[in-house]
Amino acid sequence: MTIKIVTDSTVDLSNEEANELGIHIIPLQIHLDGKTYLDRVDITPSEFMEKMKMSEELPKTSQPSIGAFTKIYDELTEDGSEVLSIHCSEPLSGTVQTARSIAQQYNGKVTVIDSKYISKGLAFQVIEACKLVKLGKSMKEILDRLNEVRNSTTLFVVVDTLENLVKGGRIGKGRALIGSLLNIKPIAGLKDGAYDPISNVRNHNQVVKQLVKHFKEDVDGKIIKGIGLAHADGLELATRLKTKLQELYGNIEIPIVETTPIISTHTGPGAIGFTYYAE
Repeated sequence: MTIKIVTDSTVDLSNEEANELGIHIIPLQIHLDGKTYLDRVDITPSEFMEKMKMSEELPKTSQPSIGAFTKIYDELTEDGSEVLSIHCSEPLSGTVQTARSIAQQYNGKVTVIDSKYISKGLAFQVIEACKLVKLGKSMKEILDRLNEVRNSTTLFVVVDTLENLVKGGRIGKGRALIGSLLNIKPIAGLKDGAYDPISNVRNHNQVVKQLVKHFKEDVDGKIIKGIGLAHADGLELATRLKTKLQELYGNIEIPIVETTPIISTHTGPGAIGFTYYAE
């Protein structure tokens, strides 16, 4: 009997990483051109980007099915183990709400928490939980520590095109037209689990400059515990940011991964997510 870790596919971890750490990932769903795909099971991020570019309609995304949660919770609690289920931000997805409602059937054996993040912000908490399980920590000790990690995490999202935001109804066409003419690249953070616009810049040089400035101010006098870059067909910008950070902070480890289609559906191609935590 132990504590087993469950998360969802917005965590932006590879299957290899998840298997190595013993993480169980429940995939969200993507609906594109009349077909439904399980995230990273039936379609890879690269395959999705190609299909999305050719599609006239914006893909739709949905949380995992009730059956998917029940199946994995049944399997993991069968031997008397507890489950810690850590999920993407509630304002961005109904996943954590569904997980909570199903967890009630397991008589306290399943604990569900809202990470308040997506992508690497979620991954930092999931990986930390796995480390603490291996150290034999209790559920309360793990939850207390994850709260510290969450409060020490910062995530920025940079969008390269406004097209998907228009298709998704998040901004009007007029505003997008002006933004496109001015070549605006919006930078947003995640505040209380929801998108929080921070600034608009005109080019990738300014994106890198702004993000490095925020990073330097945030980590000054702290120990950098983790940095992650995720992109939606935005490898060039992610690499430029990584290079600049490594120039300033030595060969600090900064993995770059392709983000889940769940995120790239809303950001569109060329977007990056920059996440770090420091204490």
